[in-house]
Amino acid sequence: MKKLIAILVFLFVGIHANAQDKPNKNKKVEIEVNGNCDMCKKRIEKAAYSVKGVKSAIWNAEHQDLHLIIDETKCKILDVEKAIAKVGHDTQDVKASDAEYDKIHGCCKYRTDETH
Repeated sequence: MKKLIAILVFLFVGIHANAQDKPNKNKKVEIEVNGNCDMCKKRIEKAAYSVKGVKSAIWNAEHQDLHLIIDETKCKILDVEKAIAKVGHDTQDVKASDAEYDKIHGCCKYRTDETH
């Protein structure tokens, strides 16, 4: 009986560990993205959609977050963050270059003197 229980425990652990290793084709992710207005929203979402594997991208100005659904077999969250930084918006892990930030419209400037 003890052998049967031990086998069942190992089977359960093995199946559980294997299931976590598979990339998710519909992973829901939320990342912080700085911006101000509807122009920012369009720019951020367009940049996110430019990454192959992004299925949904919705940015919320009030909460400064981007809700994504991505196919992990085609892209990584960091890929999306890099694309957004290239259009001038800081994310939680990737900061836009000063040159890219300077290109965005005046009403889209979100950095204070302390962060620029």
